[in-house]
Amino acid sequence: MFDINGGELIVLLIVAVLVIGPERLPAYAEQLGRWARRARVFLRDTKERVDEELGDEVRDVDWAALDPRRYDPRRIVREALLDDVTPGRGERPGAVAGSAAAYAARNGSTTRGPREAADLRAGEPAPFDDEAT
Repeated sequence: MFDINGGELIVLLIVAVLVIGPERLPAYAEQLGRWARRARVFLRDTKERVDEELGDEVRDVDWAALDPRRYDPRRIVREALLDDVTPGRGERPGAVAGSAAAYAARNGSTTRGPREAADLRAGEPAPFDDEAT
């Protein structure tokens, strides 16, 4: 939260001891402990109150599944392209749904590059022309 590492914390504690002084330090430490306990009780009560007001519907939500860090655009696109597609006209059962062969077979395309698009095997990359880009 404060982005303080161990070395910085030790330096801060040494400065606090020097500024506050050894006579008043136990009183300040006790006061800090009371604040920490009050904060813990406050957070616990707040959580209980929110759970009580929102009801059972929120308790059943899988919050880990809604974590935005779990969403990988590459995985989402891959799953969308590789859904269980029944082979259409001219498609091989093992062909990749988003391949050039599948597109040509679905659309009856006869305009193909130097290599027949229907000759692509599953997982084989499409021909690439670096001058075309």
